[in-house]
Amino acid sequence: MASLRDIKNKINSTKKTSHITKAMEMVSTSKLLKAQTNTQKFSPYMRKMQEVMGTIFGGNANIKHPMLEKREAKKTLYVVITSDSGLCGGFNSNIIRNFVNTVSTRHKDSDYGIVAIGNYGAEFFRKNGYNVIDSYRDIPDEPSFTQVKEITNKIVGYYIDKEYDKIYIHYNHFVSMIQQVVTESQVLPVENTEEFTNSETKVLGAYEFEPGEAAVLDVLLPQYAESMIYGSILDSKASEHSARKTAMKNSTDNAGNIIDTLTIKYNRARQAAITQEITEIVSGAAATK
Repeated sequence: MASLRDIKNKINSTKKTSHITKAMEMVSTSKLLKAQTNTQKFSPYMRKMQEVMGTIFGGNANIKHPMLEKREAKKTLYVVITSDSGLCGGFNSNIIRNFVNTVSTRHKDSDYGIVAIGNYGAEFFRKNGYNVIDSYRDIPDEPSFTQVKEITNKIVGYYIDKEYDKIYIHYNHFVSMIQQVVTESQVLPVENTEEFTNSETKVLGAYEFEPGEAAVLDVLLPQYAESMIYGSILDSKASEHSARKTAMKNSTDNAGNIIDTLTIKYNRARQAAITQEITEIVSGAAATK
């Protein structure tokens, strides 16, 4: 049976741990609010791009562009976004498990490559022998488009240069404070353009394109693909902080439960020690009579 001193030390140690997890929860909450704000600020930009493209596609259903062209998927590129650090529950394991299941089913005969964003995923793929063509670590918690421009530009360049025929992105989509959903989105080629033309924000005839629609698409489509990747990074950051906040809250709550259990155990042991001491005193007094 553990001594009173041992139980007391465990209580003090658990209290110190709960203070740390509580502080980390507060930090994650602050970062989550900032990440949500960044995502909300970015959304109107994406909607406006879709509105402009919807106007182009709506006015010319037969428009051609290399980034709209469907090619035989001989080689596929996957962008997998994980976190740089742990202590965020199942955030990383969920995305990696989903990705592994996807490629094992989809690529029995075809080739694929991986761009790993985040240290956790990069290390996992490297240790397990996956074909990682690029890896990026230490992405800021509040990345600007300029900070990730090199990453997004290089990824889109793989498709433009026909090194890869399709590009997908895997990330955790932020739904709520307690829910993140593993999501796969196709970045290139750009498909479902009818969604742009059916957009509620589209206003036909509101734009005049100079020097022409094709020239505008030459700039707009790469920018749109890069923005999809950037938006996914922002979304993933919000999910990461949400997952870490939840994990730290659960850890704090568990520490509280452990402290309560140890306190009860300590009180019982202390009471037993007092009872034993009283019994010995009474027995000793009786023996001297």
